[in-house]
Amino acid sequence: MPEEVLFETERGMDRAEIASYLRTVADKLDGDGSLSLSAGDQNVALDVPNRPTFEVKAERETNGGPPELSVEFELEWDEGQDAGDGGDGSLSIE
Repeated sequence: MPEEVLFETERGMDRAEIASYLRTVADKLDGDGSLSLSAGDQNVALDVPNRPTFEVKAERETNGGPPELSVEFELEWDEGQDAGDGGDGSLSIE
């Protein structure tokens, strides 16, 4: 299935700024699950269901230059319905 990007932004930030954004997302997930994202002329509103799939991925990319490390956090669900628990192990983040 082709992917349609509804919203995307990328910029350098210090860790405290990133932590603030992640806290806001956590608060929204603890609340009613509604997220509104905006940057420039981009806007999208999402209602996260009660049980989305949560994916955490750490990667190392090598493209001829110095390796680039990343950590990705992703929430995924079928549009219009709640997703199942979608995992086979427990997650620990320390």
